[in-house]
Amino acid sequence: MSVITEEQVLDALKEVRYPGFSRDVVSFGLVKGVSIDGGKVTVQMSLATNDPRVPQTIKDESERAVGELAGVTGVKVLIDIQAPPAGAQSGAAAHAATQIEGVKHVIAIASGKGGVGKSTVAANLAVALDQTDARVGLCDCDMYGPSMGLMFATTEKPMATEDGVIIPITQYGVKLMSMGFLLEDDSPAILRGPMVTRYTQQFLRQVDWGGLDYLVLDLPPGTGDIQLTIVQTVALAGAVIVTTPQEVALIDARKAAAMFSRVNVPVLGLIENMSYFVCPNDNIRYDIFGSGGGEKEARRLGVPLLGQVPIDIATRESGDRGKPIAIADRKNPSSQVFAQVAKSLRECLPL
Repeated sequence: MSVITEEQVLDALKEVRYPGFSRDVVSFGLVKGVSIDGGKVTVQMSLATNDPRVPQTIKDESERAVGELAGVTGVKVLIDIQAPPAGAQSGAAAHAATQIEGVKHVIAIASGKGGVGKSTVAANLAVALDQTDARVGLCDCDMYGPSMGLMFATTEKPMATEDGVIIPITQYGVKLMSMGFLLEDDSPAILRGPMVTRYTQQFLRQVDWGGLDYLVLDLPPGTGDIQLTIVQTVALAGAVIVTTPQEVALIDARKAAAMFSRVNVPVLGLIENMSYFVCPNDNIRYDIFGSGGGEKEARRLGVPLLGQVPIDIATRESGDRGKPIAIADRKNPSSQVFAQVAKSLRECLPL
């Protein structure tokens, strides 16, 4: 008979997703103990929720997953159910997603991994939407790596009203909020999970976003606490997934798309960034990261490929100078792509 280990049990439980999310019950911290007696396994979990369907689903799927291990003759999953504190988000227990006051459409810009230029896309897309005569805001939701202060060339500190409502910074016609506005230039944001959740909620709910047609959220890469907090609590109009053409980026883009699908947030489309490079000396196109990846992935997901943004020196220089290329040079090829994406989003999410 095979000897069952706690590590094997936990690995099996990592395949059990919290209902409605892409994150598993182990990473959510629900598993409090595992005991093994021969072939019999007992798992102790603790969960804060008011929905009786959630613990039943977790129990059934956990017992099935562990029961499939070789040598297991019996599985019992015991769940300690606690009511969440009134008015609080506890772990994965979420309240219904609601609208942000004064905002018609909230668009999440997401990616499964870092390094695909998501913040550059979010900044230029916000500017491009503003150029369609829409009223636009941009919330930098990356608490650990905020970049919108640099990309919009502002070090202004936001003010607050007597009621504690934060007044966002306005630059190039776009309302802005970022953790970078609250830190000194070289100061790191040292935050634990609960603080990250709190700041995220403050940036979304305690900022005067009033009168916006579109609020663009620049999410951090991945599918972690910040992303989960947002999809749990904010009624998103949809998400735009940013990727690059190569397979290593597309794999993670699929994970991001799957997260939104699980919580019934529509994926509005894909943007393929760093799609190609045109040499300025001879106008020869080079597909540095391959070609066709974004188009194939969009077809697989059944969503439009909103645009293919080239690798462009001017785009990089504009971002470093704090003036997004979409406003610095509207005739630039990248600017024209962002303008087309903004037009497509306006058609998809009319005012």
